[in-house]
Amino acid sequence: MQIVDAGLAEAARKAGDWLACRPGCFECCLGPFPISPEDADRLRRGLAEADPAVAARVISRARQSLARLHRDYPVDTIARVLEEDGAAADEPCPVLDPATGTCDLYAARPITCRTFGPALRYRDGPLAVCELCFVGATEEEIAACSVDLDLDPPGEETLLVAQALVPESGEA
Repeated sequence: MQIVDAGLAEAARKAGDWLACRPGCFECCLGPFPISPEDADRLRRGLAEADPAVAARVISRARQSLARLHRDYPVDTIARVLEEDGAAADEPCPVLDPATGTCDLYAARPITCRTFGPALRYRDGPLAVCELCFVGATEEEIAACSVDLDLDPPGEETLLVAQALVPESGEA
């Protein structure tokens, strides 16, 4: 986590005003995405350490979100939501405080959340940039703000694990 946070701090420093990420900007907090088991553990610890009123609101929002997802995707809810492009795209993260547009468990947020926004490249892959950041910047300006992380892209491990656990169609 320290490597990721240090890389992100450097990317944010380089990006300066090009970075749109600020309290109230939460486009990246809409729609489901996979997280790793380590992310889930970190979120559980963050929830346990949170103010009880904040924790209760997060749990309530999570239950409401799960009820909506089960209603809209009644069979194989989690697999379908994660696999179908655009599925539940407007569903807010249960940890997002709708009144402030900020994360109630910011210090415990998953790697995907930590790395969304600044110009990052993972293991010689393509440059990843939030579409709300670097508006009007040239490719050269974006590249000058980029930071290379010698890590797998966020969610890659979780996707591979999920694919290994989901049986092929026709298998029981």
